[in-house]
Amino acid sequence: MRETFTGRTGHPGLELLRKYRYAHRGFHDKPQVPENSLAAFRRAVEHGFGAELDIHLTKDGKLVVFHDSKLARCTGAEGILEDKTLAELRELRLEGTDELIPTFDEVLDVFENATPLIIELKTYAGNHEALAKAAVERLDRYKGKYCIESFDPRAIGDIRKLRPDIVRGQLSTNFRQDPDEAPKGTAGLLTDLKMDFISKPDFVAYNFNYRDQPAFVKAVARGIQGVAWTIRTREDLKAAEDLGYIPIFEQFDPDA
Repeated sequence: MRETFTGRTGHPGLELLRKYRYAHRGFHDKPQVPENSLAAFRRAVEHGFGAELDIHLTKDGKLVVFHDSKLARCTGAEGILEDKTLAELRELRLEGTDELIPTFDEVLDVFENATPLIIELKTYAGNHEALAKAAVERLDRYKGKYCIESFDPRAIGDIRKLRPDIVRGQLSTNFRQDPDEAPKGTAGLLTDLKMDFISKPDFVAYNFNYRDQPAFVKAVARGIQGVAWTIRTREDLKAAEDLGYIPIFEQFDPDA
């Protein structure tokens, strides 16, 4: 069994990314400020935070910022985001507010001259290559600072091939605790970072509740940057930063 983690160390872009804390799905404040809304992203910039966000590819090939493929939780609508056109999605509202599902363009405009982004690729039904291609082609025109991550190693492998200079990261958690969240037969592989040979990431973003998982500990020991998600207390924030991890936080103001 292969034991050596095959990530990439020493990317110069990590130096700037380490200087920020990242608001998970924007600096939201529910119920007034929904997650992944323009209001949440503007609020993050106003407070000097970077932001983590999620992008999907619509039926008509547009990039939008939203977490779930299922629309119900955040919009109350039925259906799958990837089965909808941008025009159809723009008819929806976020979490009972007047906020729309933002386009990727709109969010990039908020951050371009401000703080960095952690951009998560949300793949669906094998669209990893199309999503990665659309993302990097838009980011080619972007002047701000960012990195890209995904739970799907194939998507990060696509980034590696398409734009090898982009800072890239592998997302993971202890999927053995919830194997239904991983594609069939991959819970152990993803938990143990055994598909890193596809993505060869610059950082590993791991669920902070499972930070003692051996694969994550070994990757960090090899010099791979650790990213901690999702931090919800000041105590965990201090612990993560003391360990040298880049923190992704929500539900509190780290500076308050």
